[in-house]
Formats: sequence, structure tokens, C-alpha cells
Amino acid sequence: MKKVKVYTTPTCVYCHALLDWFDEMGIEYEEIDASNDESIMLVPVTEIDGVRVEGFNRRKIKKLLA
Repeated sequence: MKKVKVYTTPTCVYCHALLDWFDEMGIEYEEIDASNDESIMLVPVTEIDGVRVEGFNRRKIKKLLA
């Protein structure tokens, strides 16, 4: 099983859409609040086994999950 982390903020519409998509697909993830993390410049950031994807890039995320 892949280790998935998602860096989000409470007000990010794309973050919540990504989490809903993961829930629909049955993907387990760890959600991390990036509100106070200065190293995260935009959200969502999805980290899959150490590889980061910025934004809600379904194609790239699906490829990393395969």
C-alpha cells in the first residue's frame, strides 16, 4: 500500500475536492494542515511515497498510485 499525505488548508476548495475524490476511490491518506507551513507555497500538495504533486492533478496522482 502506498503512503499518501495531503497538505491542505481549511478554506481550499481544491483540497476538499481532492479529499472527496480519495474517499470515493477508497484511498487512505493522512491530511496535514499546511496553513502554518512556509515550505508549502500552494495547496493541495499530495505526497505519494515521497513524490510530491502540486495541485489537483488527477492524471499524475493516478499514475503514482498505480
